[in-house]
Amino acid sequence: QVQLVESGGGLVQAGGSLRLSCAASGSTASINVMGWYRQPPGKQRELVAVITSHGRLNYADSVKGRFTLSRDNAKNTVYLQMNSLKPEDTSVYYCNAAGVTFSYWGQGTQVTVSS
Repeated sequence: QVQLVESGGGLVQAGGSLRLSCAASGSTASINVMGWYRQPPGKQRELVAVITSHGRLNYADSVKGRFTLSRDNAKNTVYLQMNSLKPEDTSVYYCNAAGVTFSYWGQGTQVTVSS
């Protein structure tokens, strides 16, 4: 099993920055991909950014150039640095850790960007 603890998020004005953190514990050696998804109100959950165990990054087009995902392997933690935030980035952000046979989600953290 994998446990995910998220931190960060909050309320920020448009153009501002926030950083989300997600720390994994448990069977971390079996994690292949780790990253962030978001679910805006009334919409489906969507990928924001993920990183593979080999360091390959994948970003949603809507966040490219503004968000940066990084990983601290020693701490089993990923960080999502979000810059130039827009009101449309407002959402609940969920951390995800996936392996061959599993997919775990964090509890979610609210990010609200005011115009």
